[in-house]
Amino acid sequence: MEKSVRLTEIFYSLQGESKTTGLPTVFIRLTGCPLRCQYCDTSYAFTGGEAKSIADILKTVATYNTQYITVTGGEPLSQLVCLDLLVQLADKGYQVSLETSGAVDISKVDKRITKVMDLKTPASGELSRNLYENLAFLEAKDQLKFVICNQEDYQWSKQQIIDYNLVGQCELLFSPAVGQQDATELAEWILRDQLQVRFQVQLHKILWGDATGV
Repeated sequence: MEKSVRLTEIFYSLQGESKTTGLPTVFIRLTGCPLRCQYCDTSYAFTGGEAKSIADILKTVATYNTQYITVTGGEPLSQLVCLDLLVQLADKGYQVSLETSGAVDISKVDKRITKVMDLKTPASGELSRNLYENLAFLEAKDQLKFVICNQEDYQWSKQQIIDYNLVGQCELLFSPAVGQQDATELAEWILRDQLQVRFQVQLHKILWGDATGV
């Protein structure tokens, strides 16, 4: 039987975050998420969507002139068939990244995939959902993201880096929550404390605001 996923949307845009920021990328947004982070900007992907075969997704992706693919959600790994989708994308030679909440097991993700994983901060409202066992499966090519909502989140994030000896394991991202944490202030904290992290803002929000499918 042909495998299918529940799909919210496929769209072509500039990557707004992570190490490939600014590069034209195809985004595959799967439906469903077990978390309810208070700053979530993709709640429309919690439910609905349509069943789509992996073969049809590959055909759609092939119509775009880019090697960069991001599988996102929702929480894409809430659908186990996502693992098969990732394998087939990698088999086609694409450079594939997976955006995941950190609340679902990542141990079975294909080694060719770049994982961009969150650790949920206190202000996210989902601190208890962090699956710290996932940290062992992050490699140098992967990225660990902290969405910072306030100074408490910042201090907490710094402590996680120390407690779990994260510097050098993978790239660390600090991102200000839009409308909650001033970006310049966060940048100044990072410089003051000489943190070995990458500061990032959401490029797509700067360009298109809260529009979806961009």
